[in-house]
Amino acid sequence: MALSSSPSITTRKTTPPAGATPSLQSLKGVRVLSLALNLPGPAALMRCREMGASCVKLEPPPPEGAPAGSSSDPMKLYNATAYAALHEGVRIATADLKSERGQKLLHRELAKTDVLLTSFRPAALVKLGLTWKALHKQHPHLSQVAIVGSPGERADEPGHDLTYLAKNDLITGVDLPATLYADMGGSLMASGAVLQAVMHQRAKGKGIFLEVALSSAAAYLALPRAWGLTQAGAAVGGGHAGYRVYACKDGRVAVAALEPHFAASLCAAAGVAANGMKTMFAPATHEAIEAWLKTRTRKELDKLAVQQDIPLHTLAP
Repeated sequence: MALSSSPSITTRKTTPPAGATPSLQSLKGVRVLSLALNLPGPAALMRCREMGASCVKLEPPPPEGAPAGSSSDPMKLYNATAYAALHEGVRIATADLKSERGQKLLHRELAKTDVLLTSFRPAALVKLGLTWKALHKQHPHLSQVAIVGSPGERADEPGHDLTYLAKNDLITGVDLPATLYADMGGSLMASGAVLQAVMHQRAKGKGIFLEVALSSAAAYLALPRAWGLTQAGAAVGGGHAGYRVYACKDGRVAVAALEPHFAASLCAAAGVAANGMKTMFAPATHEAIEAWLKTRTRKELDKLAVQQDIPLHTLAP
């Protein structure tokens, strides 16, 4: 299929919110081509665009008979709003990489690309003739950042965000995590790898291959748990009375009074005698703060947080 611009996507500039730190545009002048679908690859591409890169994405052609503006990226089916946000400012085109014509179009794009972003399993890249050895031979200037599920020899194993989190002890109970931690963590690692690749290119004058595994991203996010920081009873695992989520009179409150001066302010407000760190781990302290918070409204606690310099955030029930 010929390369064609997607009619459902427009390229436009975005204005950062007032007070936001302006981007350093570290990737200005860099061209990134992505073949990655779903979430990690597009999220990495979004970060690259925010850093000033010129971003292009090739998608497989949609199924025959699909409505105009359809996309072969499953993300558009899961959530069209997320798909639009991920691809804002990205030029999207279609190319059937299984066809000779699609391959020619791809390599024409690669000839003017600095970094290629992929999220195929290695076996799929082999079938498409896109191994690093072949790419590097044809395009020695090009770097590749390959997003995979698991690293090295396990890269062809099936998996998803949920399984990578589960393998790293980041699933508690039967509730789903609040967000897609491995996917988004992996996207940050991938955008960082793009920066590494560009630095290497500028220093060595040739491309480099870098692999980013989502399971490794999950393992990195799990380090505080592996170290014992967030295990039950630890300082940030519920053991410290100043670092917990409590019920209040009309909702909930996330209290993060971990440092001694914040803990002292919390205890003073709650009428608890504070005698050092041991006090914050005592069951009586937990009980006293819990009982006190149940008598306060979210509005009262928000006001108190400002007045007494206590880090907390109130939540709906």
